[in-house]
Amino acid sequence: MVDSEIIKTKKYCNSLVSYSRRLSREVFVGDVPMGAHNPIRVQSMTTVDTMDTMGSVEQVLRMVEAGCEYVRITAPSIKEAQNLENIKKELRARGCNVPLVADIHFTPNAAELAARIVEKVRINPGNYADKKKFEQIEYTDDSYNAELDRIREKFTPLVNICKEYGTAMRIGTNHGSLSDRIMSRYGDTPLGMVESALEFLRICDDLNYHDIVLSMKASNTQIMVEAYRLLVNKLNEEGLQPYPLHLGVTEAGEGEDGRIKSAVGIGLLLEDGLGDTVRVSLTEEPEAEAPVAQVMVDRYEDRQPHNAIAAINENPIDPFQYARRETAEVVNIGGQNVPRVIADFSHVEVQDYKDLRSIGHFYLPEPDKWRMNDLGADYIYSGSKPIPFMLPNGLKEIIDFEAWKPLQQDQNKVPLFKVKEYLDMDLKHEQLNFVQLSLTDLNASVIHELQHDATVVLVIETTNKHGLAEQRRAVFELINKKLPTPVIFKRTYGDLSEDELQIYSATDLGGLLVDGLGDGVMLGMDKQIKSLTKDEVLPQVEKLNNIAFGILQAARTRMTKTEYISCPSCGRTLFDLQETTAMIRKRTDHLKGVKIGIMGCIVNGPGEMADADYGYVGSGKGKITLYKGQEVMKRGVPSENAVDELIEIIREDGNWIEKE
Repeated sequence: MVDSEIIKTKKYCNSLVSYSRRLSREVFVGDVPMGAHNPIRVQSMTTVDTMDTMGSVEQVLRMVEAGCEYVRITAPSIKEAQNLENIKKELRARGCNVPLVADIHFTPNAAELAARIVEKVRINPGNYADKKKFEQIEYTDDSYNAELDRIREKFTPLVNICKEYGTAMRIGTNHGSLSDRIMSRYGDTPLGMVESALEFLRICDDLNYHDIVLSMKASNTQIMVEAYRLLVNKLNEEGLQPYPLHLGVTEAGEGEDGRIKSAVGIGLLLEDGLGDTVRVSLTEEPEAEAPVAQVMVDRYEDRQPHNAIAAINENPIDPFQYARRETAEVVNIGGQNVPRVIADFSHVEVQDYKDLRSIGHFYLPEPDKWRMNDLGADYIYSGSKPIPFMLPNGLKEIIDFEAWKPLQQDQNKVPLFKVKEYLDMDLKHEQLNFVQLSLTDLNASVIHELQHDATVVLVIETTNKHGLAEQRRAVFELINKKLPTPVIFKRTYGDLSEDELQIYSATDLGGLLVDGLGDGVMLGMDKQIKSLTKDEVLPQVEKLNNIAFGILQAARTRMTKTEYISCPSCGRTLFDLQETTAMIRKRTDHLKGVKIGIMGCIVNGPGEMADADYGYVGSGKGKITLYKGQEVMKRGVPSENAVDELIEIIREDGNWIEKE
């Protein structure tokens, strides 16, 4: 039944409606296997200079203590590759047997040396045999095939060494570092990312080498998800082995933003049963990454839905290319409107203007006006306790139907119906009515009513352990019935840690948005909140509101704040990334929707920040190269002046505004 659930041309996972992990090939990395029926492995990467043997060893030990099952170390040249032997010997002498992975860019000779020392090498097919010059070249089939022959000649020695030494390999495509050849034929696309890896994978297959792991990493979560799905699809189409997948969102950033962005991309793929090892790339110390990754993978140790989800015979959307579901516009929800955020105040009584500060609305008594910041909620759900004062212009209040009835003349107050109320009652708001339901409520009567009611926005909720699949299935039902009714996804969580709340909600809601399925989100307040005072509850409301906006941004569906595409640092880094990122954020975090790449070195520079509007890249000790998009604007800028120079570039481009 599983195989028939998804149309063959769109197949990338076992099932859209029940959790089923893809059965991949088992690959041993040292004595720690991944793929097949092994647990999803957690890994990270050192940030200490690889030539600092003892510093690297101490950091690896901290990472292993934090939960890393593999540790990656950069080897940009022969000398670093050689020093991997000293690092490994010292680790083994201290009783640490964690498999080591050499990270290689540009230098086949370093890869060939490292493959004789460590348990795994990671190569980037975009720069292993190519030097990126950002040139657009017209290739004939013959000239393209000649390039593939050249790659085979450069790559084959590494494959043979890996076979001889029992070394595993990750062929890791990065969205931002595709070769000029790939860019010329396929463009900056998920298909280009997949083909970049397949060029190398086909050589491995011809040479009967299969200890391979694949990755399709990008900073843009939509592109990352599409690329991984397409990769699985292409492996199946070409009859290649089901190689294990390394999941990661590159340059996710730091703090809450980094965790949310990572979870949106990685979480959706895990939900679909894809992924055999995870690395969360945070601009923090590497030992902070493994616990975050572990929170993600722990959700799938025993993932069984507690109620069945209706089967589906065909995926009605294209999983390989983002397209937002076409919906009708109901007031300011659906249609071409950005996804909306509904703040849940149903378990706290709003009595004063200042209570709305937690959702980005600020009353200024002297001019008697309201001010809204970039994270100002669009709607407020007050449950059965209507708010006693006039709300700021543009903020509408959603009230439970019975409490709304005596207030129906107020056009800024709109009802929330339960399904039975909606079907039984003739009294409705003339423009906007919310109906809360779950998948099982989408029966023939509800469908019939929706077909004749253009005022409804559905609030789809779930308590299923595989809730993303259930909510996705509900929207598929609307698509199949050709109903353009807008949808708000609602999720409510119990007692979770801060990391768990950010990661679970970003996975569950962000995953749906990445597939283009939502018109808004609502993070509901847990009923246990009733035992808290208002002063204790309002910070929780603020936290949920901020997470909701963070999810919309990470899913690339609503940009409300400056986005920082910052790498997690490694032994190549030429400045203190955490300190520099904090400094740049302090000066620029008011630039709504602007994307700034902060890269530690030229290896991760113009490539990995391909999606950024501006870039700050280490190019030498104390020297910074500044970019606008992919264009170098200034080279060799002294680091003490670089932030000012970056701001000047933004100003000259017309995107600078002064802080209030």
